[in-house]
Amino acid sequence: MIINKTNILTCFLIIFILSSNSSLSYGKEPNPKLNRVLFIFDASQSMLGRWQSGRKIDIAKNLLSKMVDSLSNLDNLEIALRVYGHKSPFPPKDCEDSYLEVNFLPSDIAADLIKKKLSVIKSRGTTPIARSLQEGAKDFPNNKSRNIVILITDGMEECDMDPCLVSKSLQNEGFILKPFVIGVGLDKSYKKSFDCVGKFFDATNESEFKDILNIVISHVIDNTTVQVNLLDNKNMATETNVNVTFYDNFTNLPKYNYVHTFDNFGYPDTIAIDPVLTYNVTAHTIPPVSLNDVSITPGRHNIIALKTPQGKLEVNIKSKNSYKYIIRKSGVDSILHVQDLNSIDNYILGKYDIEVLTLPKKKFSVEIKQKQKVTISIPTPGLANIILPSKGYGGIYSLEGSQLIQIYHFNGKKKEHRISLLPGKYKIIYRSLSARSSLYTKQKNFTIKSDKSNLIKF
Repeated sequence: MIINKTNILTCFLIIFILSSNSSLSYGKEPNPKLNRVLFIFDASQSMLGRWQSGRKIDIAKNLLSKMVDSLSNLDNLEIALRVYGHKSPFPPKDCEDSYLEVNFLPSDIAADLIKKKLSVIKSRGTTPIARSLQEGAKDFPNNKSRNIVILITDGMEECDMDPCLVSKSLQNEGFILKPFVIGVGLDKSYKKSFDCVGKFFDATNESEFKDILNIVISHVIDNTTVQVNLLDNKNMATETNVNVTFYDNFTNLPKYNYVHTFDNFGYPDTIAIDPVLTYNVTAHTIPPVSLNDVSITPGRHNIIALKTPQGKLEVNIKSKNSYKYIIRKSGVDSILHVQDLNSIDNYILGKYDIEVLTLPKKKFSVEIKQKQKVTISIPTPGLANIILPSKGYGGIYSLEGSQLIQIYHFNGKKKEHRISLLPGKYKIIYRSLSARSSLYTKQKNFTIKSDKSNLIKF
């Protein structure tokens, strides 16, 4: 892993300038949520191992102390410290050895308390990661703030709980955001096991650990904006008025919904997005267009491009009846969309099969092209007033060449039927409910004209 080293003081000076300069802070929330950061610190026995210039526990304590010290002058931030593996010697294994050592307080007050607590902590026990996450969620006063967990550890879960399930459950409940996991000299075989817990960073040396802490904190406090470009077939950001959803790609829960628009200058609007999560972004076009595993760079203006070239489709009919039609992608059986006749919808460029739910159904294919509208007109239906001699079975059939296609069914419950039919030639086939022989089946042809009524009697 290659990480650019960043001076802590310079990093937070830039953050202060960005947050203070109104010309650069577009997209900033007018009333941002309070940031609460819980550090969960591994003080298990394994942290006594050597790492670079000294023991892991001493290096981690020193760098975390410097980090919280640099946070002490930031507004809208509360921090707290939970430690595990520091009170009960191993063996035996104590899976409840996880305690909130410094409660949530404004960063300027909590920083000194955390540094003092870290200075006296000693590595002794085991590694109850899942329990620490579970109990750590209870440390937050409520879920009204941005609740961030930063786990610093060098080992794997050693108790009978699953950190992945605990983390996912807490995220599904919306109580915490995706945790950050910083591996301190972690065994390579352990690394993949943390991907399901949260956003994992691997610190292979002291310098990387310091830089990773800076990167993680920048995710928490930086003002971050996103612009979604909906591209046409020339890769120009001309498409708009589409709902765009940002899903947490870990929990698959929707986090943001925005109806895309252009600002006063004609550019795609800027929105504020939390950079802590990785997202699956979906533009709810027909059909939808998605981009998965989108990472947001904190403290910057991010641009996400989705290719959504669209044209319009309209199927018209002059009728008092409310008809709908089914749209499928060409050659695909599953229904893509159902649209009302005499309405206009946008579709991604391509070929589609249309089935209009008139009697009889009308089927045809269309091709949607960029910024063009395909308009299809269906003939005005006529009215068939059918009076049968009595209740009976049978139906109405459309005559298409030599084929009879049933479009309406007599179910033996009534003898008068009033049906809107498209212009064309039809046949009635009917047998009385009381007839006990198929030989009593009767047939009659008739024709329907647009906007005309036809009385059909037997």
